[in-house]
Amino acid sequence: MPTKSLEELEAMVGDSRVTVEDFRIEAGKVEEFARAITADDPVFRDESVAVNRGYERVPAPLTYSQVGRFPRYTPEDVDGKGFDLGFQPEYVLHGEQAHEYERPVAVGDVLEGTTTLTNVFQREGGRAGTMTFAVLETEYRDQNDDLVLTDRSTAIETSGAVDDNGDDGSDVGGDDDSSGEDVASSTEDVAEANGGTVTADRDVPSSTAGEFERVRTIDGLAVGDAGPTVVVEDLERQHFVKYAGASGDFNPIHYDEPYATAAGNESIFGQGMFTAGVTSRVVTTWFDVADVTSFGVRFQSRVFPGDTIVATGEVAEIDRDEGTAEAELEATTTTGETLLTGTASVDLE
Repeated sequence: MPTKSLEELEAMVGDSRVTVEDFRIEAGKVEEFARAITADDPVFRDESVAVNRGYERVPAPLTYSQVGRFPRYTPEDVDGKGFDLGFQPEYVLHGEQAHEYERPVAVGDVLEGTTTLTNVFQREGGRAGTMTFAVLETEYRDQNDDLVLTDRSTAIETSGAVDDNGDDGSDVGGDDDSSGEDVASSTEDVAEANGGTVTADRDVPSSTAGEFERVRTIDGLAVGDAGPTVVVEDLERQHFVKYAGASGDFNPIHYDEPYATAAGNESIFGQGMFTAGVTSRVVTTWFDVADVTSFGVRFQSRVFPGDTIVATGEVAEIDRDEGTAEAELEATTTTGETLLTGTASVDLE
């Protein structure tokens, strides 16, 4: 449980503060981050490729705003995400992450992030015990004070390490209509190591990302169309370490085995945003980064060393008059466990 009472946390809702400052988007860091999420698209590292695709500057991957959490971008009077929630880091889960884009983040930008605590609530989660949810929204503006993107993150503190073998099936969903409540209904799965009981490995599907033709017009889409398949095989600890170094997520639970097991986990496990970054490759292989207006995910299971991530997408909705479309996304392991689900929206010609 948090060291602050629910009443204390609720009193903080609506508070805002600058949590990211002088966040300089640097070419080398963009390339490092892209490689950490296994993205080999040269648009993230080669200015000539970016220009040929119509960009003035090298764009950053869709989840690059995570890099803004590095200490060098954090004001001196700010700790962590800017709010002392009293959460114990070894028992904090990332429940949901969403981004809305005004334009791509690009090399040369200097961003400032202002974070607002928009909601706090608690739920009984069965295997996860009493769970405390905090929803944080950060607006990033550039050096001209223009809004570039908004991200929303749901952090969840459980009562302790989740009992992966539990079978009580308690409903953790709520009926509040505040932002962030939807994630509560699937949170038992969020923390479930490898989804609990697993089946034998399925055949690893072939990645189609390298041969997929990018879609640039609404006429090139139909509901039910499948996007590229992105496959990252046989994950190793170094994948999580590399992502930590690129993103600034240095929680030792992702790379320090004694720390992870002392907290009650079976082993280290990957960052949720690593899996989200891999899944974002489906979107940026399918569409131009400049055409993406939103990308969001809900985490359901953790990824462990030895797992293989298979990320896919399918067109769910099209508005031909507006030139917009929405795709549903999913990342699974080859044992069939769902790691996350999500959506992406695009605005095409």
